[in-house]
Amino acid sequence: MTILDAIGNTSIVRLSRVPPAGGARLLAKLEWENPTGSMKDRMALAVITRAEADGRLKPGDTIVEYTGGSTGTSLALVAAARGYPIRIVTSDAFSREKRDHMAALGAELILVPSEGGLTTRKLILDMIETARGLARAPNTFWTDQLNNTDAIAGYHALGEEIWTQSGGRVDAFVHGVGTAASLTGVAEVLRRHNPDVRIVAVEPAESAVLGGSAPGPHKIEGVGIGYLPPLWKPAVADDIVAVPTADAKEMTRRLAKEEALFAGTSSGANVVAALGLAAELGPEATVVTLMCDSGLKYVSTDVYRGA
Repeated sequence: MTILDAIGNTSIVRLSRVPPAGGARLLAKLEWENPTGSMKDRMALAVITRAEADGRLKPGDTIVEYTGGSTGTSLALVAAARGYPIRIVTSDAFSREKRDHMAALGAELILVPSEGGLTTRKLILDMIETARGLARAPNTFWTDQLNNTDAIAGYHALGEEIWTQSGGRVDAFVHGVGTAASLTGVAEVLRRHNPDVRIVAVEPAESAVLGGSAPGPHKIEGVGIGYLPPLWKPAVADDIVAVPTADAKEMTRRLAKEEALFAGTSSGANVVAALGLAAELGPEATVVTLMCDSGLKYVSTDVYRGA
C-alpha cells in the first residue's frame, strides 16, 4: 500500500446551518480528505497511470504542467510517489500555500507574472505557452490538463461514491468549471444511475464565458479560465450559475464559522449556487456539491486573513 491508495473514498456530510429551512437536503463531499487536500489527486493519478500504461510516460521522463496550484500539487504528489521529476508552470495569482506545497513535494516551479494577482485569460494562455515550450525538451510528458480526456475518467469513482453515499438519492449535482473534467466525469456516472439528475455548472460572474458573457479578471481560484475549456461540453450542464467572487468568499467564510467546513473559494461558490437550487427543488430533493479543497491552501489570502 502506498500514499496513492489513500486517494478517494472521501466523506460526505449534510449542511445544517447555512441552508434555509424548507430547502432540499444539501450534501457536500469533503474532497480535502485526499492526500494533498484537493479533489485533483483523483485526476493526477488517472492521467499519470494511463500515460504509463500506453507508453506516453516512461521511467526517467520529466512531467510538465501549467496550473493554478491544486493540479500541480496533485501531480507533484503522484510524481514523487512514482519517482518522476516534475516542472510546474504557475503564477503569483495563486496562493503562496499552493506554490510552497508543490515545491515541498519536489516540483521545480516556473512563475508567470499576473496582472495584480488576478486570474485572467491572458495569464492562463501565457502559462500554457510557457509549458508548451518546456514540453519540447526530450523525455518530457506534458499532462496538458485542459485537453487531457484521461482526467475525466479520474472522476468516475467520485460519481460512484456520491451515488452510494447519498443512498441513491441525487436529484442535482452542482460544481464549478475549471477544465470541466470533474463536472463531466461525475455527471456521466450520475446520469447512468439517474438519467433525470440535474447537472449545474458554476462559474465566476466576472468571467461568465460559459453563459456567453465576456471574460474578465476574478479571484475564485481553480475555476473560470476566461474562455471555453476544450473539455467543456454544453450538453453536460442543464443550467449554468454565475457567482460573484465576493459572494463566493463570503460563503467560504460562513462555511467555516457556521458549518465548521474549512474550504477554498471555489467550494464557497459551489454552495452559493447549490443553495439557490435547494430552495427551488424543495425538501424532498437531494442536492450534492463538493468541498473541492482545504482552506489550508488559502490561509494567507484575503479569504481568511482579517475575516
